[in-house]
Amino acid sequence: MRHVVITGGNKGIGLALTQKFVDNGDRVIIVARDFSNQERFDYQNHPQVQCIAFDLSEVEKLPQLVAQIDQVDVLINNAGLLQPITYKNYPDDRMDYSLNLNLIAPVKLTTMLEAKLTAPSDYTPRVVNNASIAGQIGHPDIWYGIAKAGLINATKAFSKAFQGKIIVNAVAPSPTETDLLQSIPEHRQKAFLRNTISGRFATAQEVADTMFWLATDSPEYINGVCIDINNGSLPR
Repeated sequence: MRHVVITGGNKGIGLALTQKFVDNGDRVIIVARDFSNQERFDYQNHPQVQCIAFDLSEVEKLPQLVAQIDQVDVLINNAGLLQPITYKNYPDDRMDYSLNLNLIAPVKLTTMLEAKLTAPSDYTPRVVNNASIAGQIGHPDIWYGIAKAGLINATKAFSKAFQGKIIVNAVAPSPTETDLLQSIPEHRQKAFLRNTISGRFATAQEVADTMFWLATDSPEYINGVCIDINNGSLPR
């Protein structure tokens, strides 16, 4: 039985991951800003699940979050937010929010949880980061793209720093069928679809299945890798 921490584990890709780990018999701590999506989330009272309400953008309070986590074998840095703001009209507070949530929080969480991840366990500890194609090709939400590019870099940096004691990988999905998809203007959605092989977006389940594999059964030689999940798309 693994002990798993999933940020943003109450909706979208994170919820699909929660379901997979619970079905696998693992214990899951979900960290999310709120748990108001009751119509889709029914793990509040599940015996294998602990829910911690925490705003990850408040990075100065992360030690308070880490203090609530006693044991962890797998850290899934999944929480993220895309903002429909262009570089010309980006308020400083929204820039700070994007960088804190999408980059600084996962980097600091990984750092702060290192000792707990490497505590004696039946499992080799793993970290899986949910990055984005935005970090590879650029994005109109410039600070989101910058943050995701940084998260891919952090994945590689941590894997080298940990020297195999913790396996660290990432995924870089293109637009996925979650609530976040609604933040992307329709003309950009159509451009993505034109350039995919299957003519559709990824499902949350497909991304979750890949992240679950990296968190559990992928060979340990796969380390410091970012797996593209974009169906051959080359959006402009």
